[in-house]
Amino acid sequence: MRAATTVNRSVRRAPDPKGKRMRLLSRASFAHDRDDVLYNRIATKLLPYLVLLLVVSFVDRVNVGFAKLEMAGDIGLSDLAYGTGAGLFFLGYCAFEIPANLILQRVGARLWLGAIMLVWGAVSAGTAFVANPHQFYAMRILLGIAEAGCYPGVMLYMTYWFPARLRSQVCAIFFLGLTLGGMLGGPLSGWILQAAPQWWGLRGWQWLFVMEALPAIGLALFTLAWLPNDPLDAKWLSPQQRREVHAAARGAGAAGASALPGRVSDALRSPTVWLMAVANFALLGGAYGVSFWLPQILRSAGIASLLHVGLLSALPYVFSGVCMVLAARHSDRTQERRWHSILPMLLSVLGFWLTGVASGSLGVGLAGLVLAVVGAQTASGVLWSVPATLFSGSAAGTALAMVTIGGNLGGYAIPFMIGYARTLAGGFAPAFYVLCGVQVLGMAALLLIPASRFRMADASAGAQVNAHRLDTASRRNAA
Repeated sequence: MRAATTVNRSVRRAPDPKGKRMRLLSRASFAHDRDDVLYNRIATKLLPYLVLLLVVSFVDRVNVGFAKLEMAGDIGLSDLAYGTGAGLFFLGYCAFEIPANLILQRVGARLWLGAIMLVWGAVSAGTAFVANPHQFYAMRILLGIAEAGCYPGVMLYMTYWFPARLRSQVCAIFFLGLTLGGMLGGPLSGWILQAAPQWWGLRGWQWLFVMEALPAIGLALFTLAWLPNDPLDAKWLSPQQRREVHAAARGAGAAGASALPGRVSDALRSPTVWLMAVANFALLGGAYGVSFWLPQILRSAGIASLLHVGLLSALPYVFSGVCMVLAARHSDRTQERRWHSILPMLLSVLGFWLTGVASGSLGVGLAGLVLAVVGAQTASGVLWSVPATLFSGSAAGTALAMVTIGGNLGGYAIPFMIGYARTLAGGFAPAFYVLCGVQVLGMAALLLIPASRFRMADASAGAQVNAHRLDTASRRNAA
């Protein structure tokens, strides 16, 4: 009996080479070391690339906030016109998100993601040559159309690889791209504006668009050469691992997947998806409102140096990254999604209110913005783990695209509203009080979703945990 126990332990623990591999996913998420090794290997292969993709995407869509500091005088761009143009990005984005996800399912992630990166890099660089507000509007709409397949496409792509029980922390790691984009994009943009030479008659804001578009083009070429379309296409997994990962991501096999609604109309008719879209409207609207206007907020507070503006604009994202990952790991460990989304939104309400009442105080106002961004991004990391667990096939892609559309409509409306409020009131305070109300609206939407819908997602995850345990136990006994 003692000998048999020793053999069983050795089979169970052998695949855990401690200290010899990087772990991105919490060990507490796995019943056995074999799954820990496998999914952390997948995570270390894919997630750094996906995070970099989001960094590049985020920088290319919000660098206009820094460019506006110089370009406004060159092309006659008022605060209202800037807010309109910044938000128009999301109209083009929203219009093409659902078609983009359906195309990805047909042509594969490698070709689709690579192609759209090439296009958005070209459009982003082309923004350097706009000469008036109307051309600025047109380029922002085109950039939105070009990027429409990125964010929801990656969210769908991750469901091909990771089972439901891991998706909260996987989404949180992916959303670190927003954090890193905010941390790196601000200082980089400030430095380019301050240090760019006047070559070929181009001004600093023009070099900003050109230089920050180049990574998208380079990453597109890498994507076309390297990215596997799904687990069955991954040459760095064994044939058995490919089949296991593919089955687990679909819900412990075809039977699990077929039990979930799979038609596009199922997602379109789901009240849960629409309410999650409203919640994401509040979350992304608040986050992008801060991203697009933070350079102007800091400049109006008396920060003269463009480099200092860039460095201070990174602060909200430094804190949000840590909080987002910790909250997501706790959510995966407890399989609780609802309150892990709602309570951080309450933190955003507090942050926007604090920023509004702190008119004239840079320190208190910046602290409020840190709380607002931390709350919004922490809630997003958890919320995004839910929609794809309620559907399968085309319905899952449609649900993800619909929730993204809600968020990006917020990305259109909130920057426009801030610009309009500043034009009328001469300051930012009224806009932040409205943002408090928007966050309350998002919280109300989540509270209206029946708790059973969150439990359904958790039950799906629990079924996958049990399936993995049974599968691992049967292999151990066979050995």
